[in-house]
Amino acid sequence: MTTALKIHSNDHVATLLEAVAAGETVDIGGTAIVARADIPKGHKIALADIEAGAEVRKFGFPIGCATAPIVAGDHVHSHNLATGLSGTLDYRYDPHPEPRAVAPGARTFLGYVRPDGRVGTRNEIWILPTVGCVGRTAERIAAEAGRRHADQVDGVHAFAHPYGCSQLGDDLGATRRMLAALAAHPNAGGVLLIGLGCESNQLARLLEEVPESYRARIRTVIAQNSADEFEDGLAAVAELAAEAARTKREPVGLDRLVLGVKCGGSDGFSGLTANPLVGRMSDVVTAAGGSAIVTEIPEIFGAEQMLMDRAESRAVFEGVVGVVNDFKTYFLSHGEPVSENPSPGNVAGGITTLEEKSLGAVQKAGHATLTDVKRYGERIERTGLTLLEAPGNDAVSSTALAAAGATVILFTTGRGTPLGFPVPTVKIASNSDLANRKPGWIDFDAGQVLTEGFEAAEEALIDRIVAIASGAETAAERNGEREIAFWKRGVTL
Repeated sequence: MTTALKIHSNDHVATLLEAVAAGETVDIGGTAIVARADIPKGHKIALADIEAGAEVRKFGFPIGCATAPIVAGDHVHSHNLATGLSGTLDYRYDPHPEPRAVAPGARTFLGYVRPDGRVGTRNEIWILPTVGCVGRTAERIAAEAGRRHADQVDGVHAFAHPYGCSQLGDDLGATRRMLAALAAHPNAGGVLLIGLGCESNQLARLLEEVPESYRARIRTVIAQNSADEFEDGLAAVAELAAEAARTKREPVGLDRLVLGVKCGGSDGFSGLTANPLVGRMSDVVTAAGGSAIVTEIPEIFGAEQMLMDRAESRAVFEGVVGVVNDFKTYFLSHGEPVSENPSPGNVAGGITTLEEKSLGAVQKAGHATLTDVKRYGERIERTGLTLLEAPGNDAVSSTALAAAGATVILFTTGRGTPLGFPVPTVKIASNSDLANRKPGWIDFDAGQVLTEGFEAAEEALIDRIVAIASGAETAAERNGEREIAFWKRGVTL
């Protein structure tokens, strides 16, 4: 008999754990329902009759409204369910945080302790171009320097991007802030900033954005002022590598870990397995005194009140309201609806509306109290759970997580993606089929939640995170997948 999972007692739908044909019986926790249509794995089946215009609930919350009458056993998807989201909202301040009881434990990982007390999970040399014109130059230097200094540091990596010139005002300022934040990251034992010379993003101005305590581990090259920028870059990296090699891994507690949590290419299982499992990681790390960062603001629309209810203070609550309504206004000012999501891949995987996607996605934040809100390009300042302003785009939001201080990113996916980012990016499959088909992409199979339960999966994932934070490579690192992308919001000259 085909099985389906009902998440909350008030839900009107259940998620199929395997495909079902019309006329077949589906078991939902001991209750049998006959499917009235062929329904793919990961999609929703109606548990009761629903009138046209009525709310449809999943996760215990509305995921939209029925656009046609729905009968028990029907396939519930885009043909009969639509979003209920529109514009900005007035929100209520009614805090009632309910942190999950978590024993902090005594787990440790082997990290690189920096002079300011922050801890890196890697000891690398990063090469950051101020402008796209020298992005390829940075990559050439990194490739040669990586070969020369493989025995001294964990790697030498260049992060090319197309920006830094033909930008104005806040748009240029955001690029500068992002590069400055990356230059101060604890995973970088040394940083080479390479500029062209004539760009808008002047190197001297960029250096001013980097905290003074980090400037001693930075070297600079301006290509137009150098007789041979390639050789000058190699010489600078050699100095940085020699200095970085003096720092060795040492055991530290989970209170020194900063998790960034992200989802991409989600499916109908993401909100059932991978995302709530990552939420447990957020709870474990924050309970130990560490930090977790959640972002993708457009992918909390419809679930934002859940985070607001966990705000530590009115100021934090108002910070959430600000980033949510500002993002909605950003969409509306460009003539776009706030609900222009999920993606075609999400829809194929069983996600119908943005509310459904958001209610699944927000589970990555676990149950920890929300202690802070940061704008795009800012670095976290407090332990606990932080909400970071950034869009849902995988590369842009993951870069923002790294710049904010994440030293490991937990990236859940139901469809799969090879992308990697500046810090170790742990790909967590929401279903075992993906994990088995794409072992070159996936680091952890959260599909085991359905067979082994959350407790066993939680222990296994914590072990994997500790190993990666201590130096074990992720699939993306083995594949050389390391990218950055910036959120460009202004005009191009």
